[in-house]
Amino acid sequence: MHDPLNAFCAHSTARLQGAPAGPLAGLTFAAKDLFDIAGHVTGAGNPDWLALNAPAERTARVVQALVDAGATMVGKTHTDELSRGIFGENAHYGTPTNPKAPGRVPGGSSSGSAAAVAGGLVDFALGTDTGGSVRIPASFCGIFGIRPTRARVSLAGVVGQAPSFDTVGWFARDAHLLARIGEVLLATDLGSAPHPRRAIIATDAFAIADPATANALLPVAERIAALIGSCEKRALSQTVPLAEWFAHQRAVQGREAWATFGDWIDRYNPRFGFEISDNFLRGMRVDDTALAAGRQFQAARRAELTQTLAADTIVLLPTAPFPAPLLGQRRSATWASRTAISTLTTICGTLGAPQLNLPLAQVDGLPVGLSIMARPGGDEMLLAFALHTSP
Repeated sequence: MHDPLNAFCAHSTARLQGAPAGPLAGLTFAAKDLFDIAGHVTGAGNPDWLALNAPAERTARVVQALVDAGATMVGKTHTDELSRGIFGENAHYGTPTNPKAPGRVPGGSSSGSAAAVAGGLVDFALGTDTGGSVRIPASFCGIFGIRPTRARVSLAGVVGQAPSFDTVGWFARDAHLLARIGEVLLATDLGSAPHPRRAIIATDAFAIADPATANALLPVAERIAALIGSCEKRALSQTVPLAEWFAHQRAVQGREAWATFGDWIDRYNPRFGFEISDNFLRGMRVDDTALAAGRQFQAARRAELTQTLAADTIVLLPTAPFPAPLLGQRRSATWASRTAISTLTTICGTLGAPQLNLPLAQVDGLPVGLSIMARPGGDEMLLAFALHTSP
């Protein structure tokens, strides 16, 4: 297909015609190259993975559900290698163009899917989100994107990374389509979804954003909170700083990613970009004590937030701490940026909670997203409420 954005994988010819009727009939979508399509090799963003793996025997369950609902899958999209990046710059296949911020990264690891949606090449697209891989591209590319509650959408037939955090998510250019896809994938009717009665503007999350981004997003957050009525500005994490959340997620996610891919890496010595290699080496070095501490921390935060975050409450926070960075920066220049991003995304990762990006603000003409999040299981409330948030 015509691909001026380098969003699609040239090595894949995977395509699935949608059923002739259904709630998504006539729509087109793309799937990140982590989703299996029967008869095709899943490349996972790495040429050695592509060369060393056999064609999939079955199509990923989530892809099949969309096809059965009438949508046509037109291709596979680029991802950071084995989903271990956050900016979308792939050392082997290049970087998809960010249509809303040319010359800047699209965000990863669901880079191709976000670019394809933002550029109008497809109506919607599938991604995965372990440490921010749907939320960050959605913010950088100025589109809607949701990371649902962990385990709400099947991961069968998807190349996973870290089981405690992996989720399937999706992108669309408008909230109505995002919701229609949600009704299919969550097997739900949003007409009966509850309306939030309370909003929290998370001051500790806003403190991580750069001043220009925080100043652009805060009025939007206040406007959205006004739609709910009851609003409180406070730190979401009132017992430990968010930096501590990130430290524990990095340990657990890294160790789990090494458990997923370490044997294959050790056996085949594959080619990786520097950032990807560094991520795997960090994960390999996480010892059992740090892993246990991370799991205990995760359980404690989930118990704490379940008590303090009511089912009818929405939290408002920046999706990313800044607009999309420039392409091609030196690796050493991006360390602090990656840490800031992950400190924000670790909130829902730790909680296993749903988070939805609203593309409602800009900084110097570049998209910056505001997120709404809820406690685990609040996906329907977020999708339904998002329909009311556009100006």
